[in-house]
Amino acid sequence: LRDNRIELVRASWHELSISVSDVSLSDEGQYTCSLFTMPVKTSKAFLTVLGVPEKPQITGFTSPVMEGERMQLTCKTSGSKPAADIRWFKNDKEVKDVKYLKEEDAVRKTFTVSSTLDFLADRSDDGAVVSCRVDHESLNSTPQIAMQVLEIHYTPLVKIISSNSWPEEGQSIILTCESKGKPVPEPVLWTKDGGELPDPERMVVNGRVLSISFLNKTDNGTYRCEAKNPIGRNSTEYVLIVHDVFNTLLPTTVIPSLTTATVTTLTALTASTSTSAPATSIRDPNALAGQTGPDHALIGGIVAVVVFVTLCSIILLGRYLARHKGTYLTNEAKGAEDAPDADTAIINAEGSQVNAEEKKEYFI
Repeated sequence: LRDNRIELVRASWHELSISVSDVSLSDEGQYTCSLFTMPVKTSKAFLTVLGVPEKPQITGFTSPVMEGERMQLTCKTSGSKPAADIRWFKNDKEVKDVKYLKEEDAVRKTFTVSSTLDFLADRSDDGAVVSCRVDHESLNSTPQIAMQVLEIHYTPLVKIISSNSWPEEGQSIILTCESKGKPVPEPVLWTKDGGELPDPERMVVNGRVLSISFLNKTDNGTYRCEAKNPIGRNSTEYVLIVHDVFNTLLPTTVIPSLTTATVTTLTALTASTSTSAPATSIRDPNALAGQTGPDHALIGGIVAVVVFVTLCSIILLGRYLARHKGTYLTNEAKGAEDAPDADTAIINAEGSQVNAEEKKEYFI
């Protein structure tokens, strides 16, 4: 071998070693070692040289890309032997649906490998990192990588966020219009029921925020937020319904009214026994009907007072009736005691009326 890159490392009767520096693809082939003895001994070895792939490059990207357009990115690497393997990733997630092309260079006996990634641009791809990775056995588990950051332009995405889920009269509400687009949307436009805001003093717009104070029924309606950028415009709506003020009723206690009992005693001199009208105690039937409070101690006290008053009235009435109990005779009855018939009794009764004024009794 006559090459300055080939150097004899060790030579003995048992071993012969050489080293080759700056190895190239042309060094690949069969090498023969001969030992000149009688007879001559030879040994052969085949040297395989790996072609290291060049650093890959991504082509086909034009910035910016409009949403909905088709993108075709191509990753290409040359000089690999055997052919290298290309894999695509989007944000560290491998993409499987790709095209793969391998071409052999007949002169150098190496391969040029390319792969194409085809997809529709979406707003979710904005800012995504697309990478092309080349794997080859000559790289010692350290792949070569090319990366491309995507820039997607799209129309604004609009959303309204309310600060009050149940607005009532007299309260305030803040409506925030969130808009996301690329390029960044211009300041938003607020409208109500297709026209301008009717009350600028209470309806204040500060950037993307609409504040409405002292809500009333006239504020009911559809509020629209519109955002636009050079790509297009978009809007969303919020229906505002102002509710009546919700009053919380506190529990109340109704004190029942008391009715004074009246006792009346009548005495008539027309029967042999006195007749008295029964005592009457009148109570308001609706005295406890309106009681809704939970104060049971107060109710118990009122009931005890009513019962006590009723018992006292019954005791006094009983004592009064017991003291005035007796038998009384009318003038007609006195004339009929010794009369043999009815006519005589009537005559005797008429005669006794002369002294009736002297025998009258009064009961109070």
